[in-house]
Amino acid sequence: MNILIVDDSRTMRMTVRRAIRQANIGTHQVEEAKNGLDALEKLKTFSADLILSDWNMPSLDGPGLLAAVRATGNTWSRFGFITSQSSVESRTRAQQAGAAFLITKPFSAEDIGAAILTGR
Repeated sequence: MNILIVDDSRTMRMTVRRAIRQANIGTHQVEEAKNGLDALEKLKTFSADLILSDWNMPSLDGPGLLAAVRATGNTWSRFGFITSQSSVESRTRAQQAGAAFLITKPFSAEDIGAAILTGR
């Protein structure tokens, strides 16, 4: 599976990458982007099966990225948020935008593994 991690924090990108590895759910090709605009550039050459995005980022936030990805005609990449946004409103907004799941920080490798495998 090709996974794109999108977060403006380098530390968080490394944490998500490590959680994917620790989830022990197989081998994945993982790429990183520092914000939504960077992610859109990466997606021109990297075919992501799954995009794991932060919610709040400069340049283009997570919800904006999801809308932009879908606007390009990409309907095959599953999209999930990894964020500190945990309100019912945020979850509803993510779901209405077409996100497969929303994982709240802090998270565990099991949380990441479950989301990748089941979309929850």
